[in-house]
Amino acid sequence: MKFAVIVSTKDAAGMNIKERLLERFDFKENGEKFGHPSYFFENIELYTTDLESVDCEEYDKELDVDVVVFATKHQAASGVQSLSVHAPGNWGDAGLGGKEKTLCVAPSCLLKFALLKLKELNSEKELGYEVIQECTHHGPYMEKPVMFIEIGSEEKSWERKDAAEVIADTILHFCRSLIPSYPIAFGIGGLHHTPRFTSLMYKTDYCFGHVCPKYRLEDLDSALVKEAMEKSGAEKIFLEWKGLAGFKEKVTTLLDDMGLEYEKVK
Repeated sequence: MKFAVIVSTKDAAGMNIKERLLERFDFKENGEKFGHPSYFFENIELYTTDLESVDCEEYDKELDVDVVVFATKHQAASGVQSLSVHAPGNWGDAGLGGKEKTLCVAPSCLLKFALLKLKELNSEKELGYEVIQECTHHGPYMEKPVMFIEIGSEEKSWERKDAAEVIADTILHFCRSLIPSYPIAFGIGGLHHTPRFTSLMYKTDYCFGHVCPKYRLEDLDSALVKEAMEKSGAEKIFLEWKGLAGFKEKVTTLLDDMGLEYEKVK
């Protein structure tokens, strides 16, 4: 497979990750794209843009690759230091890029494979970061499989060289590897940083492509459930039961009417 890694000049973490990639591996310059020099190494193409990552709509149509990876910052008011992955897409409005009520193709098995490597390197380097898979959120819209890999969640974290090295090494690892075929699930409910589903991935073979969090359950409908499963390859649905809050009846009725089975995670 061929991978495109895209970073933004507006993103301190992304530029940090780019420098670590160029520093640690033998990337060669390969012309110009999106207004900046592009580079390649083995099956990885590295691009820089002046747009915010969430605004890089349909960049995939200009790239001859199989998977697009955005290396970016993660921002959260909590300030918790984190390393994370997730697929993009919008359950409701498109306030941060992408298309309204439209999901992207999630490289589900790759997300888990990257997550496990982040966890391993985080432990080896004793960074003490939280390693998570976030819910599906924001843009850009793409038709090729696309994922985000991020450093969180405030400026002092984005600029840490050791965290960016972990991201760079993880990217190289999954680009060079044969990705395992994990059983794929669609997760519904819970918090933005999906602690229950992340824990389930650590304890079982399951991986998650798309996750609809509690704060987006009002938007969830049969079309989005179908799209989430088709665009992630999911064959199973897990419900974060407590994390459904007041939407338990809505979600279970929706899935029952669609003839879909589900399992509760407590």
